[in-house]
Amino acid sequence: MDADTGAAHGSVLLTKPAPLPTATGYDGTRSTLADSNDARMPRTSAGLLMYRRTSGGIEVFLVHPGGPFWAKKDAGAWSIPKGEYLPGEDPLDAARREFVEETGIVPDGELVELGTVKQAGGKIVTAWAFEGDCDPDAIRSNTFAMEWPPRSGRQQEFPEVDRAAWFDLERAAEKILKGQLDFIRRLGEMLRT
Repeated sequence: MDADTGAAHGSVLLTKPAPLPTATGYDGTRSTLADSNDARMPRTSAGLLMYRRTSGGIEVFLVHPGGPFWAKKDAGAWSIPKGEYLPGEDPLDAARREFVEETGIVPDGELVELGTVKQAGGKIVTAWAFEGDCDPDAIRSNTFAMEWPPRSGRQQEFPEVDRAAWFDLERAAEKILKGQLDFIRRLGEMLRT
């Protein structure tokens, strides 16, 4: 039992995400956090990949980005819950924060580093995996505001994550952004040993 949260070890708690600033939204807009990075520095993100063992094998928990840009995209659009962090900020702390902000779930359990990947746009993403379980229909994501429709002058709010789901490793490889596919492969290799 965790003394701070009251959660049993290996479980996850649903909680309302803290109103912390976000960085680059899934729609490509940038917030104050991202704008504070030096333009010459590669953008960096950190995230967590939750997995569970089922009678059918290993499944991973992925999120689908919210907002109008991603509304009709599915294959190759899903992601691990992740977000940008500032130079000097601990990537693991950022990964935990972003997981809570995007899902409302407090991660609990042993974290195993999956390493780093460089996405097509140049962003460098570091990830950790942990074993856990949750109801994907119960997630609660933070939101971002953007002008929508374009050039309308109207601001609308959208969830940073509009849905989440569990996928077996083969299906996850089809759903996840190509730049994050190595995380799925590394997790599979790690769990086979």
